[in-house]
Amino acid sequence: MNKRILITGMGVVSAIGNNVVENYDSLRKGESGICKVKYLDTEHIEFPVGEVKLSNEEMCLLLNIPYTDKESRTDLLGMLAVSEALQSAGLKDTEHLALISGTTVGGMDRTEKFYPDNLSADILENHDCGSGTDRIADYFGNFDFATTISTACSSALNAIIVGAEMIESGLKNIVVVGGTESLSRFHLNGFKSLMILDQSICRPFDADRAGLNLGEGAGFIVIESEDSAKRRGANVLAELKGTGNACDAFHQTASSENGEGAFLAMSKAIAEADIQVTDIQYVNAHGTGTPNNDACESTALMRVFENKMPKVSSTKMYTGHTTSASGSIEAIYSILSLQHQFVPANIGWSKADDSCVTPYVIGPFGRIDNVMCNSFGFGGNDSSIIISRYGE
Repeated sequence: MNKRILITGMGVVSAIGNNVVENYDSLRKGESGICKVKYLDTEHIEFPVGEVKLSNEEMCLLLNIPYTDKESRTDLLGMLAVSEALQSAGLKDTEHLALISGTTVGGMDRTEKFYPDNLSADILENHDCGSGTDRIADYFGNFDFATTISTACSSALNAIIVGAEMIESGLKNIVVVGGTESLSRFHLNGFKSLMILDQSICRPFDADRAGLNLGEGAGFIVIESEDSAKRRGANVLAELKGTGNACDAFHQTASSENGEGAFLAMSKAIAEADIQVTDIQYVNAHGTGTPNNDACESTALMRVFENKMPKVSSTKMYTGHTTSASGSIEAIYSILSLQHQFVPANIGWSKADDSCVTPYVIGPFGRIDNVMCNSFGFGGNDSSIIISRYGE
């Protein structure tokens, strides 16, 4: 990158916590948030999910807004995470700031609730992904730019990449970037039709893995130019050092056997960060728990790192696969890894698979200076970022 881009705030809500501190505590304790469905109105209770442990009414109360049954859970989760991120960054005024949010489900949770007999104009106009981002921006009053990225499971990481490009180009000094996604029947049934849902807690990279668990949540970070951060006297959490995006367009839902898109995305991020593969101590993997993803991602990792593999783990057995929000939630986990010098354990793993990397479960690890975070989406849209300790 031509400019140093710093991370000065973060906010997250997920199945393992309603803020950054709660998420960190759960990761350190190895406590999963995946359990029997509670809030989603579905007959498929055989599939455990990573639901946020708040009702819509409770979220409205926290946000100090009146509750109606027309509020999308996607929007409410986003508002909570953006609010924490702004507070963390010490930003009270969003004027002149940009908001870039990744989502795919958007307002689907409300559309399907009122479909087909009670659909109204206000429900339909809140259905699409972009309108949700606008409502999040409107909640804070005066973001002067807002846009939406929708590239399936790589959406939030791509939002981070677009925000970084805005800062590099001089369009903005400070951008709030991330993603938000709620569970919906459409969402759950779609993944069920692909036959990739596990009826137990998922086991990424395990030989007996049987699929993923869906989750929901939101994660947003504040990124800004180094000059801006110094002017504000901001507390710097980490540095966004490199980004990479590639699309192998191999298949609508499957990854290519040689992991070409993932390989290219990781390679681009490393090149942009201007570091060596040996400088990366931890990879927060996409690691969904599906047979195809984990094998293909492992192949890509082996191509990139060869015999110099860093510690690798997935955190989706904590939160479930939060799809479009996964990249930013896991980017925050990567920041926490740098801040607190720990590697989240790949809990639930027990049996090695010759086609997969062996993930970190327990044991010693050295100093962590650079973390790679991966998010790979349907259609082969794959993204990776490098997050580093600032000033090191």
